[in-house]
Amino acid sequence: MMQYSKIFILFCAVAMFSSCSSKVENGKGEEAAPETAQTPVTVTSIDTNPLTEYLELNATSAYMQKSYAKANAGGYIKAMNAAPGKYVSAGQILFTLKTKEAESIGNTINKLDPALKFTGVNNIHAGSNGFITQLNHQVGDYVQDGEQVAVISDENSFAFVLELPYELKKYVPVNKHVEVILPDSTHLDGVVAAAMPTVDPASQTQSMVIKVPQANHMPENLIAKVRIVKSQTHTASLPKTAILSNDVQSEFWVMKMMDSVTAVKVPIQKGIETKDRVEILSPVFGADDKILTGGNYGLGDTAKVKIVQ
Repeated sequence: MMQYSKIFILFCAVAMFSSCSSKVENGKGEEAAPETAQTPVTVTSIDTNPLTEYLELNATSAYMQKSYAKANAGGYIKAMNAAPGKYVSAGQILFTLKTKEAESIGNTINKLDPALKFTGVNNIHAGSNGFITQLNHQVGDYVQDGEQVAVISDENSFAFVLELPYELKKYVPVNKHVEVILPDSTHLDGVVAAAMPTVDPASQTQSMVIKVPQANHMPENLIAKVRIVKSQTHTASLPKTAILSNDVQSEFWVMKMMDSVTAVKVPIQKGIETKDRVEILSPVFGADDKILTGGNYGLGDTAKVKIVQ
């Protein structure tokens, strides 16, 4: 019995020693500092190139003047070469009119005196190039002398009308060249031809007339975008993806590489912005400075990062 007790005590001692050794080894593993995680990022450098800031405002196409075709005598419309929406040229015959007197006497006067060439037929011509936007009579109608028979949108008066907020007037002077972008992405060169002498009392906008020389047979009431150069400067800039801000966008900063694995937060002051770049007024970055453009969102100051392609 005593022998079994000695064996049991020896077995317990061995088990306790093994357990302590295992804990020591495990303890060494737990105390080892884990390797710091590195966020994969992409970087860029400061760029010094011309930077242009634009205004983009809507404008509507319009024919500023109308040409009116009118009867040149009282009579009946015998023929017409006009239809709503048809494009006509200046001088083109639109209507053939026979006077009331000629309609009533027919060829009687010519039979009495063959030398007298009286037909009583008059032609009504288009006064300008453009589209027929209104047609007032049809064949067989009787019209009075001077009565309007059709309305033509004068092609030479075609323009885009921009309703410009008055506080932006300094950016859109008369004779300024602008870019007109149609809904189908066609880009046209335009020039500010005139400023209307009134301001809308409710919206405080002023109508600016933009002429587009390349506009051929273009419809009225087409809404286009007018791109206006607001400012141009040769300055240092970064991609918009490099710029970070707080929730209310009152503070702005970038993440700059301090060494090969550490990115630090650098407050900045912004200047003008374009579609994809931002002017950096301060601080002054060097050509060798690496600024994060990808993986930078949510990083804290002195974050550990890994630059990837």
